[in-house]
Amino acid sequence: MSYARASDGIRLHYEVIGRSSATPVLMIQGLGADKHGWDMQRLPLAMQYRVIALDNRGAGRSDKPFGTYSLEQMADDAIAVLDEVGVEKAHIVGASMGGAITQIIGLKYPERVMSLTLACTACRNHPWRRELLNSWATAATEHGVGAMTREAARWVIGPRSFRRLLPAFGWLGPLAMGRTSHAFVAQVKAILDVDDAISEQLTQVTAPTLVMVGNQDILTPRGDSEEIADRLPNAELVVISGAAHGFMVEHASTFNRVLLEFLGRVTRAQKAAAVELATTAAAAS
Repeated sequence: MSYARASDGIRLHYEVIGRSSATPVLMIQGLGADKHGWDMQRLPLAMQYRVIALDNRGAGRSDKPFGTYSLEQMADDAIAVLDEVGVEKAHIVGASMGGAITQIIGLKYPERVMSLTLACTACRNHPWRRELLNSWATAATEHGVGAMTREAARWVIGPRSFRRLLPAFGWLGPLAMGRTSHAFVAQVKAILDVDDAISEQLTQVTAPTLVMVGNQDILTPRGDSEEIADRLPNAELVVISGAAHGFMVEHASTFNRVLLEFLGRVTRAQKAAAVELATTAAAAS
């Protein structure tokens, strides 16, 4: 079992699959979720890439310290995992809260980024979403995280898939959310504490970026992704028809196809640019 150490000493669990020589992809999940949230992506991606999936602090097998968390801290955690694995640069894929963490990585660590993928995420906290997340934190504190699985599922799974996927969500939910209320609440507060000024800073991110959203996402609606894509100078927006917030599970094949096409284009372009640069340098010498 693999662990990295964060700057404050906590253990961060991660798993790596794929060839060690392949281009690395780091995957960061959302609120309460762990690396298993990427189970329908990791194997397909590992056919071509070195896939690194981590458990954020407070989730999965990572430590769940008491006290306050921040998304910037979690961005630092992700870089600590890359350092532990020995990866200088990677494609960074983040969903929901993981997408917000990925935005911070793009701003704070541009030299570590090959590309960004921002799925079902946002760059600001709307009042209605603040109220919703606060209600989730209250419910988790008073009744435990497992007790709120069904309610949370209604915001994550589309109406057509709700009955089909709820049994799996209900079984995995308490496990994926780490079972500890204090850690879940700390992650909620980390989301709520993000300064909305990040939306203005996104113009500084020059990495190629894929922004993906489902047109039935009611937790981070299409408008959130449109705002992100409008602010990023090198972004493309893909809207998945019929998909809700958890579309990496609900519409996994479409998610994987779009992501693999994007990563392939970026990887090929960057390799071609590196060859051209090396050829030019050799000719100049």
